[in-house]
Amino acid sequence: MSANDFPDDLSYTAEHEWVRRGADGAVRVGITAYAQDALGDVVFVTLPEVGSDVTPGSACGEVESTKSVSDIFAPVAGTVSARNDALDANPELVNSDPYGQGWMFEVRPSDPAALDGLMDAAAYQAQLG
Repeated sequence: MSANDFPDDLSYTAEHEWVRRGADGAVRVGITAYAQDALGDVVFVTLPEVGSDVTPGSACGEVESTKSVSDIFAPVAGTVSARNDALDANPELVNSDPYGQGWMFEVRPSDPAALDGLMDAAAYQAQLG
């Protein structure tokens, strides 16, 4: 994996999710290039419902690949404000464009300061070893 696989404008979790802050206060969430590579070909994605509340570190969805099923964890507490319904028909977007069209859901954080506790790209790469 190269540094290009870890964009500097994102924050990261130990569970291999990325977080992009939006101008409207919501944050967009997906899984990292490292995670999708480890999973293999993604064949199905289950996402949280819009309007549902999520808790940091709690499972709120699943990614199913040809190798396994993995939980998707909420990076911060808040309310789900959008989900990427394109993944219903095209789950492979998680593999082909994990930081773009393969995004999973958006959360409106109950405490925006909680985002400050997430890792930057360098810290995320360092924890991968």
